[in-house]
Parts: sequence; C-alpha cells; structure tokens
Amino acid sequence: MQKETQNNLYLELTDVIPKSVLTKKNKARTWLYGYNEKYDVIVISKTGQIGEIISISGLVIALPLSPEIGRKRPKNKSEQYWSRPEYPKALAKIPSIFVWNEMPAAFKNMWIDYIEEEFERREKGHWFWNNGKHTYITGSHYMYLQWTKIDVGFPDFREANRLFYIYWEACKADKRSFGICYLKIRRSGFSFMGSEECANIATISKDSRIGILSKTGADAKKMFTDKVVPITNNYPFFFKPIQDGMDKPKTELAFRVPASKITKKNMHLQDDFEMDGLDTTIDWKNTDDNSYDGEKLLLLVHDESGKWIKPNDILNNWRVTKTCLRLGRKIIGKCMMGSTSNALNKGGSSFKKLYEDSDITKRNANGQTKSGLYSLFIPMEWNMEGFIDKYGMPVLNTKDESVLGIDDEYINIGAINYWQNEVDSLKQDSNALNEFYRQFPRTESHAFRDESNQSLFNLTKIYQQIDYNDSLIMEQHVSRGNFSWKNGVKDTEVIFNPNKNGRFYLSWIPEVNLRNKVITKNNVKYPGNEHIGSFGCDSYDISGTVGGKGSNGALHGMTKFNMDKAPSNTFFLEYVARPQTAEIFFEDVLMACVFYGMPLLCENNKPRLLYHFKNRGYRGFSMNRPDKVYNKLSRTEKELGGIPNSSEDVKQSHAAAIESFIEKYVGIDLLGNYRESDEMGDMVFTRTLEDWAKFDINNRTKFDASISSGLAIMANQKHLYTPVKKQSKISINFARYANKGIYSELVQ
Repeated sequence: MQKETQNNLYLELTDVIPKSVLTKKNKARTWLYGYNEKYDVIVISKTGQIGEIISISGLVIALPLSPEIGRKRPKNKSEQYWSRPEYPKALAKIPSIFVWNEMPAAFKNMWIDYIEEEFERREKGHWFWNNGKHTYITGSHYMYLQWTKIDVGFPDFREANRLFYIYWEACKADKRSFGICYLKIRRSGFSFMGSEECANIATISKDSRIGILSKTGADAKKMFTDKVVPITNNYPFFFKPIQDGMDKPKTELAFRVPASKITKKNMHLQDDFEMDGLDTTIDWKNTDDNSYDGEKLLLLVHDESGKWIKPNDILNNWRVTKTCLRLGRKIIGKCMMGSTSNALNKGGSSFKKLYEDSDITKRNANGQTKSGLYSLFIPMEWNMEGFIDKYGMPVLNTKDESVLGIDDEYINIGAINYWQNEVDSLKQDSNALNEFYRQFPRTESHAFRDESNQSLFNLTKIYQQIDYNDSLIMEQHVSRGNFSWKNGVKDTEVIFNPNKNGRFYLSWIPEVNLRNKVITKNNVKYPGNEHIGSFGCDSYDISGTVGGKGSNGALHGMTKFNMDKAPSNTFFLEYVARPQTAEIFFEDVLMACVFYGMPLLCENNKPRLLYHFKNRGYRGFSMNRPDKVYNKLSRTEKELGGIPNSSEDVKQSHAAAIESFIEKYVGIDLLGNYRESDEMGDMVFTRTLEDWAKFDINNRTKFDASISSGLAIMANQKHLYTPVKKQSKISINFARYANKGIYSELVQ
C-alpha cells in the first residue's frame, strides 16, 4: 500500500514489511545490509535497524531507523537546515597520521570523540534536522557535503542529491546490481560526486583499483587531476592515506600507507603492523571500447557516457568493462555512470539503449537487468541551479511570495515556470529547443531529443506529441494484453485478454457487434470491417537470430474516416515484439485482424506470414498491392497478396504516407488546416513516434514500427495509389440529343 505521493520522484511506502516483523527485528538489530529477497527490499542501514521505506524510480529501499536520542534541534524549524560544521583549527594543522602519533596524549584525548564520530558518519551516514524533519544522508553523501571541495567551495545540500546518494547506496548494497546509470541535467554536480566517491572508496579499501572514464581521454584526465586528486589531498589527516609518488600525479594516485581508523583503543598505538599499505590505486584511461579490458575494478566512474563519439561506443565499452566488475557470477565492483545525452547520432543512441536496458522492472532469471545497471532519472525541476531553497528543496512552481534560496538570493519564479518560458521562446528554432531539452530535461524523452535536421519527418510535431503523451496517465488511454482464440479453438472467435506484460497496446477496442466480423465466400474468409480501417505489418520469417539481433515483428492498426462508433483517422493498435517463434507472431497478427475484422497490408519479401493467412483460409484478409491492377500482378502476388519493399516507388509512397499523416494528425496544427489550432493530435503510441523521429529511408530495416505504421496508412488510402487507366486514342463519335419533354432534338 502506498501513501499519497509527496512528489513525482519518490514515494514513502507502508506495509511493505509486517509491523510485528519490523518491531521484532529492529529490537534484535538483525536487519542485514543488502538485498532482502523475502520482502523484496534493499536495506541500506548498517545499524541492524530500519525505519522509513521509500521507492525511488521503483527501487524499494529501507533507510536506517532514526535515532531516538541526541535529537538536539533549534526550536524554530525555519532555522533547521544543513550547515557544514567547520573543521577544528587544531586538527587542521596536523598534516598526517605520523604527526598525530607524535602529539601528546592529552591532545589526543581532547579530539578522539570528534574523530570517531566522523568515521561513524562516513560508514553509517548522518542525521540532521531540516525544516522540522529528521533527515538521513548516506555516508558517501556526508563525505561529499562535509569534506569535498568543489569549484564553488563546499557543496550545498540538495534533496535531489540526497535521493541520488540513497539510490546509489542501494545499488552498492544490492548483490544483483552492477551500479547506476544516471540520466541527469547539466550542472547537477555529478562529476564532483563521482570524483568524491573515487576518493572515498579508494581511501578505505585494500588491494583495489578505481577507474575513471569520460567522453574523451582528455576529459578523464582532467577529472582525475582537477577533481579527484585535490579532493583526496583536502581530506583531513585521519581519512588520508600516505600517497606514493607526487602530491599532484597526472596518471595514477597510489595509496601505500593507510590512515588507520583512529579509535580510543588504538590512538596511542604506533606498532609497525599499522603501517601495512593499502595498495589501492586510482587511474584514468583513454576513451576506447576496450578500456580496462582484463582489469579487476572495485569502482568504475563513467562520466559523460552519453557523449561518446564514433568510433567509440559506450555500449561496446560497457560490455567489456562489465566483466571487470565480476568474478564468475559474483559482482565484486560497482559502476557509477552518469551523463546528459548528445543528439542520437552523436553518441546519444547508444547511451539511450544502455539506459533502457537498465530498467529495474525488466529483469532476467538471475534478477539482473539486461545491462546489469539500475537506471535513474531526476527531472530538471528538482536540481536546477537557482531554484533550490535554503532547505535544499526545489521550488517547482511560482509561489505567492518570494522564497529564500540556498544562495541567499530570493527566488521569484518556479523552476517549471522558468523552463516553460524558455521553451516557449525557442519554439520557432527546433534545433535550439531540442538542445535545451537535452540539457534540462523534464522527461526521459526530452533527454534523448534528436536534431531536427537529422529527421525525414517534422520533428517539431513529433516531439509536441511525445511531450503531450508524457503528460498523460497512459494507463487511462492505452490497454495492454494479448489475443487468444475462445476456449483455445482456432478459427472461431478471438478475445482480448488484458495483461500488463502483453505484446499488444490498444487505444480502442470496438463494441461487441463490431468484433470478429468475418465474411466467408467460397471457403475464403474476408474482413467485415474493411470500411472502418486496416492493418500494416512488418514481418519476419526466421524464429532464431544471430546474437539476439533480429528485427522485431511489428503490426499497426489504423481507422479510416468512418460513421461507425469508432475513432476516425487514428492509430488504435501497436505491436512491436519478437515472440519465441515466428509462428506465435503469425498467429498474433491473424487474431488481431480477425478480432477487428480488418484487412492487412504486408511486405511480401518475407512471405511466411502471407502463407500462414492463405493456408488457414484467410487469403481474403491479405490485401493486394494497391499500386497495380489485378491482371498486372505476378503469380505470387495473386496467390498471396502483399507489396514489395524493393520498389523505389513503394519506398517513396510509404514515406510520403507517414509524412502526410504527421502533418495532419500529429502534434499541433498551428494553421488550423485539419483541426482546431489549439487541438493536440491523438497519436498515443510514443514508441512509434520515436521510431518516426529516427527513420532513415535508405536504411529502413531497423525501423519496424515505421514500416508497419506506414503500410497501415497506405492500406487505408489505397485509392490514392490506384493506377490511372490510359485513355484510348480511338475516337468514336456518338450522336448527342437534347431531350425536352417528349421530344428529342439532334444536337448539331
């Protein structure tokens, strides 16, 4: 059961774990750090106790139990916010553990509690009062806020970063996860957070290696020299191991002698065994598909992974570097990956694929996502500079009164309002608008916007429609499921079965009297609703694939203008899938056609689907190519129907059909030629819209959804492709008569 959503980024959950179980295990302090399979929750507490349970992007995470003691706070909650405690000057003067060891016992006794507390916060996290709420931050987040110097001094506390670090801690705790794939906005602080984590992990780990990659080798080097090294050098002496080599290395930071964890028990000890080295290194590599190939890594930080330019490819690199984080089935290291995205043809497409492959709702039998990573997206309004109040919370919408920002300046406009003003000002410059979307995305589709000049179709309209679709609760507009024969008896009646994992997406289901309308003539079945709409299909013939890279089968249903109780000129069905066998796909297509009683136009270069229709008695459902009269069809075309994909005329007609549909029915019709100027199109299938945006007429095979949707449009408009009959050159003159009343007069 879920509480009412506090925001659109995370949820507080209740009843995930029975109250009696929670109380008993908290009392015994028996909650273990890591993934709890029984309750499907990731415990990030290291105290044995858990408190609040939240869901961030669908990942259920149990936080530590808020301590009941030591809750000192200002009486006025407006004075409760993150404030970095200053490093005591007496300790700041101590450069190394060696100098500490020489200090008098009285001095050590004075500061040992402070040092122990810092180690405790680093390991288990920290609680502080923030505007009336006792707020938890992870150990890594604490190290970032308290001990990491960035380009503007020390970082501000932001709620967005708190949630990021909690999610990252869950990735580290979950034995099924290889790490995080973070889709971010520009200047979110990720480079510094990644650099901090390099320093943090490296200075507490023995015999380990930390790696850094970025969009270029120069960028990785800059991150290492300008961020990682200074952060490490600025650590207090009790966190800072002794480095091997230069103070400001260019290629590798090596820790040979550790900063021993100082406690009351060992603060006076100076035994030689305490001087054993960490033997841990941090380095960077040039950007290459095979970077770190064969290495064993405890942590890999991937910065700007959405901006890798050919010939380098982030997908290829991840397939290699992923093996650096595992030993057999055991995951021994984690990856922190984060980036904004370039245009799709400039590295963005591979990052988009990697991000989509990191969806935690799609796991294999081992419980892992396809990539092994866990995806996280934090919208622009949560983390945009200049719109964070003094409590670190985003000012989403314009308030009646100004809000004091974290920079001590007043905020007079909400982040969403500001963003929308920018969008409105760029509407006439589609490339500038798409670049703004990529840098400051409010949705995942914003983040992967492509350049307008790279598309065959009107990207402005396509993206208008995608934006609109993103704002909808799609469950109210689209049903998902599968078709089946009633009682399992083929060629009887088809029924639709809702299923959240189904292959079909439907925006319209006809009334009962319009379903399964099949007409039989001479033992051949024909569609009874041809006047309402048609299907287009991109088929395949072979069940198996090489390396899992086979194309999907695709099917689209679309209505014509009609007077029945059905939408007009609307796509109502989308299917883009590759079932285990081609036969399952063929039957899926057949059942959809029968259920809706509509014909199918399919490319005939892969004829197995058409043979499936013919052999089952449904040849009447398979349309002939509309650009030829019957007596001009080949023998195979007369036997099976279908349309070739090799003809240049067909390719051009197909693309023109999609282009025309987009202009008429997608996005906003500003001129009001086809509908009211403020009326949005009703193309609800975003996956198809995105396929149109990337469509390449010279390389059509990759665009299954575009092929099938275009064929559906052509099927509905077949009259446009009917060959014009040639007029006879023989002139036969007939007498003409003017008929008036009962008389006929010859017209001279």
